[in-house]
Amino acid sequence: MAEKIPSWPKVTIRLYDDHNAEVKIAGRSHPVNHHDPRQAAIALVSERAGQLGRPVKATAVESDGASWPLIIHPDGQVEAIDTDARGKKKGEEKPIWPIIVAFVVAGVLIAGTALYLTVFSGGDGVAKPTASPKLPSLPEPKVVPDQFSARPVPLGWTSNASWTVDIAERTVPAVSPNGTEVAVLTPDDKIAVFDSNGKVLWQDKVPNDAESPVYTTIDSKPVLAVVSSDTLYYWAGDGAEATEIELPDSAKVQFFGTSPLVQMGSAGASVVSGGELKTVPNQPRSSTMLLAEGDKALMARYQGPLYWSQPGKDLVTLDLKPPTGAKEIDHVVAASPGRALVLWKSAKTTDLIPAVHSTADGSPVATCLPASKGALDTWDWVPDTARKVAAWGECLIDLSNGKTFYHEGFKPQSIAGTTIYGTAREGLIATTPGRGSYPLPQATARPWGLAGSHAIVVHDSVVFALDKKK
Repeated sequence: MAEKIPSWPKVTIRLYDDHNAEVKIAGRSHPVNHHDPRQAAIALVSERAGQLGRPVKATAVESDGASWPLIIHPDGQVEAIDTDARGKKKGEEKPIWPIIVAFVVAGVLIAGTALYLTVFSGGDGVAKPTASPKLPSLPEPKVVPDQFSARPVPLGWTSNASWTVDIAERTVPAVSPNGTEVAVLTPDDKIAVFDSNGKVLWQDKVPNDAESPVYTTIDSKPVLAVVSSDTLYYWAGDGAEATEIELPDSAKVQFFGTSPLVQMGSAGASVVSGGELKTVPNQPRSSTMLLAEGDKALMARYQGPLYWSQPGKDLVTLDLKPPTGAKEIDHVVAASPGRALVLWKSAKTTDLIPAVHSTADGSPVATCLPASKGALDTWDWVPDTARKVAAWGECLIDLSNGKTFYHEGFKPQSIAGTTIYGTAREGLIATTPGRGSYPLPQATARPWGLAGSHAIVVHDSVVFALDKKK
């Protein structure tokens, strides 16, 4: 049975003495102080197994270093995997872990019965469910108003910041797609989530190597995700604890799509579903993984077509429909949620036609004017999270109607709302497709997003929530 149980999350139970132990689940430490630390540790792991709806593998380590592989079930049942103890010298007696298996199972059942009789039984014979585990109460970060004077403010905003907060160095904030929340990593290794007015909604501890937070979608629900060197954490909000997924060695998590895609080099890629990693099946030869949307992964060959792969289902081939004037695909460039960027060969051999396609049916949703391959190589794709506008190099796109507009020499950098920030020959500018452009002073702060009536900018590891100009 052991070989059928996934090796994640990685669980280690380390016994220190007769009263103290430590349980590590996917890198997160849970100290145990109990008159029977073995029983308490196994009860804690069985709770996590219950959250996953399946048994988990664990390694139990004695204070002398001997280790024992176990299987722990959601109901508290414990199995000792039949193998020699690592670190055990020849002739030594087996330590207590395998011996206490039956006792722990009985103890968990007895404890559960006692808990039911003393807590849940109210005379009506119906057990009352316990509340979901909640996040710990942590000291709140210092949030204060301030003036933003380090750089020019973006067009339409004032230098008055209704609230500010320090963030960890080399990190950036995340603004929720609906503009109601701002998430940051704090200098004391916490993730903190604020409403648009700077009120702390919830906090949690994160590893000191955690990367900047990202709003994404898992199991069709919006979540906030953070990646460390060995674990993907994600929170559903409302004060609920994080779901933790152990990452294989050398795994890289990308968020180009609506959901995370875990890439593992030659081992392929996985999507996240039901609190675990699921391998993306049926990848065609010579294809590239582009992104994930839910538990589906989008792939493409260099000259097409596109493919959708989903665990447990057949591979779906998506042919791309040519835009007007196009002959054949030159190559697929990249993708973002709902969109694929494709360069098509045109009647003029030196020019290619850039087209943005739907990843639902392969049809072109916007077509830019032909340009030389050399020029197109320098074009960057910058879409907004609401899928209203986008910029592909000099081509500015209104995604609501597919109309395109041009700004010669434009290099997009970021989008806030429907305002696209970038550089052109005249310097830094702000533009909106079909509405003209506005020059900006050099070094103008570009918003990371809009939260309520505030533009979120960063300077010197401080987030400033700028007030809107009246």
